[in-house]
Amino acid sequence: MPGPILHDIDPIAVSLPFWPHGIHWYGIMYLLGFGAAWWLGMRRIRAGRLPGVGEQGFGDLLFYAMLGVVLGGRVGYVLFYSFGDFLANPLFLFRINEGGMSFHGGLLGVMIAVAWWSWRQRLHVFDTMDFIAPLVPAGLGFGRLGNYIGGELWGKLTGGQWGVIFPHSDLGPYTGLPMDRLRELQASGALDAYARHPSQLYQAALEGLAMFLVLYFFSRRPQPRYAVSGLFALLYGCFRFLVEFVRMPDAQIGYLAFDWLTMGQVLSLPLIAVGLFLLWLSRRSPTLAPASAT
Repeated sequence: MPGPILHDIDPIAVSLPFWPHGIHWYGIMYLLGFGAAWWLGMRRIRAGRLPGVGEQGFGDLLFYAMLGVVLGGRVGYVLFYSFGDFLANPLFLFRINEGGMSFHGGLLGVMIAVAWWSWRQRLHVFDTMDFIAPLVPAGLGFGRLGNYIGGELWGKLTGGQWGVIFPHSDLGPYTGLPMDRLRELQASGALDAYARHPSQLYQAALEGLAMFLVLYFFSRRPQPRYAVSGLFALLYGCFRFLVEFVRMPDAQIGYLAFDWLTMGQVLSLPLIAVGLFLLWLSRRSPTLAPASAT
């Protein structure tokens, strides 16, 4: 049986002489996620899945949603995971190289952007939410691939002869050694005990691929208002809650209770509840019929 894999991926995709940080794979994943959302959204607009809205209107919606993802994701991370750092130094909010993004914050940002755009277009906000929900999983999947490539947000120890050895995680006496030395140790089996769950890939498969397939095929036919949004919230909440059992909690927070409850699970519980409520609400709600886009 093959042993654990040593994570040995350069997070910088392209080095630039005039920009010391280069172009990171994580940024490319964001572009791929937005590109996939644009492509799928344009197909749905041309199929008349958001009556009265044309390509220009969808372009505006996607732009505002992108702002919601970036701003909401950063603000959410600071508030949910690093509020102490923010209180000590409010400029921490702008130090995107010190801590990342929060999905739950990004979701709130998108909801605010969608609500504002829908109000301006005089559309029911959940007609827009139902339209945009199938566009999101691709971005989630690419984002989790970016986490894996960057060697961050790793999982717990597997306790077996499989998994991924992340150089920036706790490697006991081998922590901080150069990559050449780690390759030698990995080949000898000395690092097998530090193999971890690649929880980023689990999330990419569940939050990205699985959610995309379910929501895409579910929404191919017109569904009652609230149904697609409700299914999105329910699936994400359940998938995130489950993966958190094998994912390491954020170091600055740790476990909140019972030696297993994490902040990610606490933030996912409301999503599960909202998803169930929206699905129940959809049972007696009207169905938006497709029409030619204008």
